Amino acid sequence: MSRPIKATVNTTALHHNLQQVRTLAPTSKVWSVVKANAYGHGLARCYAALAATDGFALLNYEEAILLREAGITKPILLLEGFFKPQDLALVEAYQLTVAVHSHWQLVALAGYRAKKPLSVYLKINNGMNRLGFSPHEVPSVWQQLAALPNVGEITLMSHFARADEGADYIQEPLRRLAQATANITAPRCYANSAATLWHPETHQQWIRPGVVLYGASPSGRRSDIEPFNLQPVMRLSSEIIAVQQLAANEGVGYGHRYVTARSQRIGIVACGYADGYPRHAPSGTPVLIAGKLCQTVGTVSMDMLMVDLSDCPEADIGTEVELWGEQLSVDTVAQAAGTVGYELLTAITQRVPFSLITRSL
Repeated sequence: MSRPIKATVNTTALHHNLQQVRTLAPTSKVWSVVKANAYGHGLARCYAALAATDGFALLNYEEAILLREAGITKPILLLEGFFKPQDLALVEAYQLTVAVHSHWQLVALAGYRAKKPLSVYLKINNGMNRLGFSPHEVPSVWQQLAALPNVGEITLMSHFARADEGADYIQEPLRRLAQATANITAPRCYANSAATLWHPETHQQWIRPGVVLYGASPSGRRSDIEPFNLQPVMRLSSEIIAVQQLAANEGVGYGHRYVTARSQRIGIVACGYADGYPRHAPSGTPVLIAGKLCQTVGTVSMDMLMVDLSDCPEADIGTEVELWGEQLSVDTVAQAAGTVGYELLTAITQRVPFSLITRSL
């Protein structure tokens, strides 16, 4: 029998979340963001559950080709665009839409001879300061793109750095975007997950939901997404494989960073940082044991972590442990570990077996 750790992907929940997102922006088309192997859930496992989307957004050519070879004919957007001028042949062959964020890409497009015009997304930097043209450059860049015979439809694209922090952090970026694009007639795609949930004024013609499709919060706080009835898509679970009965003042795990204050039963769970669980998760990180909320103790090891069984005396070898999932949200675990749900979901390693379920949660 294999090691008991497993990740379960609920494709019904994924489909449900897409439908919930649509109700928030009923007049917008939806790019379902499936980058990073569908946020760690497995692109090959997930794309069918997102069949109702209007397009898929990702980063890697390999993932785009996987979708095309699976028979997906809907638009596919490369969020970071193309990386080398020679990549344009691949973009054309697989009919991909590309973000254009740098002047060298304009030069590459001008020098490419396409059989059919390429669809592009003109990326505008409105304060994120990662990718994109400065607002004052946008009219000129727009004109350059529009003049190229091998460029077809142009969509304006941007991203919000602080959309999860409230309306005060949306108005100035929106003002800059409006000023930069005032004389341009084109579809727009501005809203990420946070903007999709909380800022309807950003929705425009396209939205780009990402982590919310997988039932996690863009703010890192589970309570922030509870009103939207989003369901967790991934469940990470394992079992207790050993139990230690310790006296007071005994250390647990590497470095003895946890020392028992009293007689204590400690459960050993088959899950560690080589499975993707965060090594930096401190003692007190929540876990669910036999349906009861318990806590980790000590340093997470490569293959194991330790849990306090004081509040679950019935737990023993073979008792199921939910690391995150249906009853314990990934956001709650991430917050305790000082990180975000995005990182936990995408960190699951190849040695963890995955299974699919299609029932409602």
